[in-house]
Amino acid sequence: MKRITILLTGILVGLSASAQDEIGEPTFVPSVKVGKALVDGDSIQYMEMSNVYVYPELTFKSKRQQQAYLRLVKNVKKVLPLAKQARQIIIETAEFTETLPPEERKAHLKRVEQSVVKQYKPQMKKLTFSQGKLLIKLVDRECHSTAYEAMQAFIGPVRSGMWQAFAWMFGASLKKGYDAEGTDRLTERVVLMVEAGQL
Repeated sequence: MKRITILLTGILVGLSASAQDEIGEPTFVPSVKVGKALVDGDSIQYMEMSNVYVYPELTFKSKRQQQAYLRLVKNVKKVLPLAKQARQIIIETAEFTETLPPEERKAHLKRVEQSVVKQYKPQMKKLTFSQGKLLIKLVDRECHSTAYEAMQAFIGPVRSGMWQAFAWMFGASLKKGYDAEGTDRLTERVVLMVEAGQL
């Protein structure tokens, strides 16, 4: 368990930025927004609704399959906010480090790494192995690049390779991509429904 914690902390460290304030971004989008529009001097109220996803009802061949699905829903709800935070951290770090000279960039990334370890290590300790593997995939979904590619951009190929080797020892891969149309189709369905507030 300790090794998994170290691995997942390493993933977030590699994806890290200046995590000064906790990101308060909700996992889902509110389903209805109410506003007013001014039309020919008259104010008219309108409602803007978020997407509602309708899928065929799932049928499970066994109780075990149903439990696996419920576990997936639970894991997505727990890990999706972390993947969204990783995306935000990557964006902020990339934008900020572009403005820095190389020597300051390296020092800044080291400070960021320390702050991310301090902030996220308690959360990473609570994740199970399957949640960690799901986090790796959801980081790819949110960032449009694998966890390995994102880490490589920030901490370099040598340290990224070390973390990939460490993940490989536990049967995970930081190079594993997210296939929303193929193997991760059910996960994508759950993610979309969680984001829409339907689950």
